[in-house]
Amino acid sequence: MRIVRVRHASLALLAICAAHAARADQPLAGAALDRTVSGRRIFLETPLGGEFPLNYYADGRIDGQGEAAGFGRFVRPNDSGRWWVSGEKLCQKWTKWYDGKVFCFTLQKVSQDRLAWRRDDGLEGLARIGR
Repeated sequence: MRIVRVRHASLALLAICAAHAARADQPLAGAALDRTVSGRRIFLETPLGGEFPLNYYADGRIDGQGEAAGFGRFVRPNDSGRWWVSGEKLCQKWTKWYDGKVFCFTLQKVSQDRLAWRRDDGLEGLARIGR
C-alpha cells in the first residue's frame, strides 16, 4: 500500500513539473507579455558583442539609444517609436529605423531575466530584462 502511495505522489509531482515546464516553453502573451516589457529596459545582445538597450515605457513609447557596447559605441544610433501587445506578439514601429515598418515579435522567457525573441521575418536572438 505504501509503495502505491509513493508512486502516486511521484506521478503527481512529475505531472506538476511537466505542466510548469510546458508553460515556460510557451511564448509570453497578453497581460504577461505587457508586464514583462512595460516600464522596462530590454538589452538586446548584439552580433559584435555587448548589448543594445531599448526602453519600453508604460505609455506605449519606445526608444533606443546607441550607448551600447560594440558598434553603437561609435555611431550612436537612436530612434523612438511606439510599442503594443497584440495577442502573443510584441509589436513596434520606429520613426526612422526600418523605414517605419511595423515588426512584431514572440518572446519566451528562458530564465528570470533572459528572453528569447523571434521576429516575424525569422530573425531571432536573446535579450536581458533590465529595470
